[in-house]
Amino acid sequence: MKLGIVGLPNVGKSTLFNSLTKVGAESANYPFCTIDPNVGVVMVPDERLKLLADLYHSAKVTPAVIEFVDIAGLVKGASKGEGLGNQFLANIREVDAVVHVVRCFEDPNVIHVDGSVDPVRDIETINLELIFSDIEILERRIAKTVRGARNDKTLAKELELLNRLKEHLEAGNLAITYQTDDEDEQKWLAEYNLLTAKPVIFAANVSEDDLADDGASNQYVQEVREHAKEQHSEVFVICAQIEQEIAELEDDEKKMFLEDLGLSESGLEKLIKASYRLLGLISYLTAGETETRAWTIKLGTKAPQAAGKIHSDFERGFIRAEVVNYKDLLECGSLAAAKDKGLVGLEGKDYVVKDGDVILFRFNV
Repeated sequence: MKLGIVGLPNVGKSTLFNSLTKVGAESANYPFCTIDPNVGVVMVPDERLKLLADLYHSAKVTPAVIEFVDIAGLVKGASKGEGLGNQFLANIREVDAVVHVVRCFEDPNVIHVDGSVDPVRDIETINLELIFSDIEILERRIAKTVRGARNDKTLAKELELLNRLKEHLEAGNLAITYQTDDEDEQKWLAEYNLLTAKPVIFAANVSEDDLADDGASNQYVQEVREHAKEQHSEVFVICAQIEQEIAELEDDEKKMFLEDLGLSESGLEKLIKASYRLLGLISYLTAGETETRAWTIKLGTKAPQAAGKIHSDFERGFIRAEVVNYKDLLECGSLAAAKDKGLVGLEGKDYVVKDGDVILFRFNV
C-alpha cells in the first residue's frame, strides 16, 4: 500500500512523515523546506504475527508494509507553478490513497501561509490545486484522443467521457464523485490516475491538549469531520509533535507514554486502520518455522488470488487451502490440535479469505 501525504506548508506534514517513518525529512517553520519528495517505508504493527511466530518458533517475521510519499507543501496556484509548483503532484499520482494533513491548532509561533487557521478553507485550497492538475492531465489526453476519434468508435466514446469529466472538474467537483456504471469508463478512469479520484484520509493535526478526547472539544476538528462526511472520507486525530516524541521510544516506553496521555493507540495505528477501512483491505497470515508473514489483500479476495500474492505459481496451480482462524490456532497450541477439534477447513477456489485467516496453500504446477 502506498499513501501520499499532502497539505499546505506548516501544517505538520513533514513532522508527521518523520514520526511515521523515522526517515528524518527536513521539517522547519517556513514554507517549502521539503524540496524533494521524501519516501519512507513503515511496517504495519500486527500483534498476531509475534504470537504466531512464538508458537512456530519462526526464524523470521515479515509484517505488511506501507510506503509513504511526502511532497512539498502546496499553496494557491501550485498547479500553475506557484511555490514549488505542479512538479511535485506527479510524485503522488501512483499512490493508493491521499493523507491530507489539516492544521487544527492555534500557535502564534507557527506561521500559517494564509494568516489564520481555517481547516475547511485549507482543504478547499488543496482540492482546487489537485483539480487543476487533473484538468491538465485530461486536456493532454483529449488532445491525443481527438485525432483518432473521427474514425474510431472506441476513441469517440472515450473522448465523450474525457469532455464530461473535464466539465465535472471545472464545476469544482472531485473526480471521485463522478458516477458511472460503464465498464469501459471505469477502466479509462483508472488509467488516467487522477489525484482527485483517490480516496482521502484527513489527518486533523491538533495540540497535545486536544488529543485525549480525540478532538471532540476542538471546533476545527468538528469542521473537518463534517466536511469528510460529505466526501465519504476517513478522519483521524493526531498531534504530529507528540507522534515525533513517541517515534523515539522503545515499544514498552511507547505504551506507557500513550497511557499517560490517555491514549490506547498511536497516530500510526489510527492511520493504518483508517487506510485499511477506506481501501477495503484485510490481512491473512502464513506461519511456519521459516517465516511468519502478513499478506495484504482486498476484502472479498478468493483463495487462489490470495495465493497469487505469494507467487503466481500458487494461483496457477491452486488445489486447495487449509484455513484456520489465528485465535483458534493460538488457543489450540498447534495446527494438529486445531485439526483434531475440526477447526481447520479445507477450502476450494470459491473460498473468500477473511481477516486473520492463517492459510497453508496446496498447489501443483
